[in-house]
Amino acid sequence: MILKKYGIFGGTFNPPHIAHSILAENIREQLELDKIIFIPSGNPPLKNSIPAQQRLEMAQLAFSDNPHFEVSDIETKDTVVKSFTVNTLMRLSEKYRNDNVKLFLLIGADNFIILNKWKEPEKLFDYSEVVVLKRPDFNIEDHNSGFRHKVKFIDTPLLEISSSMIREKVLKGLSVKYLLDEKVEEYILKNDLYKNP
Repeated sequence: MILKKYGIFGGTFNPPHIAHSILAENIREQLELDKIIFIPSGNPPLKNSIPAQQRLEMAQLAFSDNPHFEVSDIETKDTVVKSFTVNTLMRLSEKYRNDNVKLFLLIGADNFIILNKWKEPEKLFDYSEVVVLKRPDFNIEDHNSGFRHKVKFIDTPLLEISSSMIREKVLKGLSVKYLLDEKVEEYILKNDLYKNP
């Protein structure tokens, strides 16, 4: 049976934007992944955001045009419980147990720095290969993480687009054209999102 390689790309996706798509496609090619699974967080432990269902719907709109991209509702189905990556990986590992799938957890350098604050970080390695997305302005030598020897680092392009920047532009009534998929932009306007600070 041929090994399938799935990248796990979690985030609030509040909202999802073109940098997410560009990064995911870049990573997919570098790691030769069969698929990238985007997982909008249900109730992230450290962030406040718009309802999970709306973020899931925006992610589905943003990533539906790539046959190698999939959006999972594994965390948004249950918004009462805090969503922890280790629990999600355990559930995905169980889901794909008989499918000869290797999971690759994709995390940004900013999350790698605080990995020791995550719930049961050492267990992440039981269920996946952890891949840190290194930006050109990030020097790994500046960060003495106990997990450095366990992770794979890959270089990614520096894209100066963020969800917070987009939310701020919407709040100020500025254009977000070309920063997001048109369908996501329409969804934001139709649902009157990000109009309040």
